[in-house]
Amino acid sequence: MPLIHPSIEQKVHQHLRNELVELGCPVRIINGMPDHIHCLFLLSPQRSIMEVLKQIKGSSSYFINQNDLIPDKFGWQTGYAAYSVSESAIEKVFQYIKNQKQHHRKKSFQEEYETFLKLYGFEGDDA
Repeated sequence: MPLIHPSIEQKVHQHLRNELVELGCPVRIINGMPDHIHCLFLLSPQRSIMEVLKQIKGSSSYFINQNDLIPDKFGWQTGYAAYSVSESAIEKVFQYIKNQKQHHRKKSFQEEYETFLKLYGFEGDDA
């Protein structure tokens, strides 16, 4: 659902940034659309990706709800997607995240996600 409106976007992104830094995960960039967010960060060697994402999803949901940033109760979808990025691809990923709004004028998140799944062989019922 498109719940992260431009009026709250920076507050949500800043909260996510603060949480990631507190977890020992230096942040390169956070950006997104009203229905999803991308974060490029260095994973702390002391934490699993599952642990980090559980923490930032939980704390940001709490932050949004406690501060009444949207009229209804907020909660992230179940699950997440996480990808490791080679050092040589960091700048390309950074630019992709930076230009989310322009990028999604051409292709919706759902279209992009389905293309990604097919490209990497994850199509079918288990994807």
